[in-house]
Amino acid sequence: MTPPDDFNPPVGVAEPMSPEIRRILAPNPSPMTYRGTNTYLLGTQALAVIDPGPADDAHLVAILNAVAPGQSISHIFVTHAHLDHSPLAAPLSEATGAPILAFGDHMAGRSAIMQDLALSGLVRGGEGVDAQFTPDITLSDGETISGEGWALTAHWTPGHFGNHMCFASEDVIFVGDLVMGWASSLVSPPDGDLTDFMASCRKIRALKARLYHAGHGAPIEDPTARMGWLIQHRLTREAAILEHLLMGAATAADLTTRIYTDTPTALMGAATRNVLAHLVDLTTRGLARPVGALSETARFERS
Repeated sequence: MTPPDDFNPPVGVAEPMSPEIRRILAPNPSPMTYRGTNTYLLGTQALAVIDPGPADDAHLVAILNAVAPGQSISHIFVTHAHLDHSPLAAPLSEATGAPILAFGDHMAGRSAIMQDLALSGLVRGGEGVDAQFTPDITLSDGETISGEGWALTAHWTPGHFGNHMCFASEDVIFVGDLVMGWASSLVSPPDGDLTDFMASCRKIRALKARLYHAGHGAPIEDPTARMGWLIQHRLTREAAILEHLLMGAATAADLTTRIYTDTPTALMGAATRNVLAHLVDLTTRGLARPVGALSETARFERS
């Protein structure tokens, strides 16, 4: 999917999204982060910060400068422990005294099969993981945290990452990297689990929000349509993988070359991880199986 050219906000500026929500773009653009990470400020006096972003001094200053006289930061929420979302949480907490809230550390929420694959070394990963991240307060699925003039309900949504959470404020949901408007989300084993990802997408879709604020890119103004596209996109990839496996056993890399024919070279590595995630999911569902041990370089065949 080609990113829209009209989303190019200024870096480091607290832009109003609504009377209670502001967005600050971090200076970390890349093929995987688009223009950069979106940090959100919620409230009018005692503020909640959602996803402080990468370890960047200028971004820390931008967040602190967005706190007007009479305001303070009371809570710091983190959707997940990737390096573009969580590292600045600790310095921001130190500067403000606000606690850090999340589902857990970088190992929390990892599915059993991914934990086994990681421990066995058969599937490597850990792309961009913030292994130092530890929240002050762990959140339960469905727990609501209230502040001065705001309330956020935490929804555990593993798949992109085991400890991923979305945060709902009435009919607006801060969806982190579960769903974005400019691209489909990366699911990369062992940190990403496609079985969990699909369940999380359906879970958030069922909340019927009016608006999504994503970790990267512009607000998603038609959440139902976008989530429908994302789920169907994954099902289409699955069908293509199964079709190609009818021609014979193949590795994730082989299948990626055949299926992702229009993908830029710089993104082929990420595409291969997505295909591997599909193959692990298909294996757990009995629709495919590895030839030998399950690993990132294994050849897979139809069951």
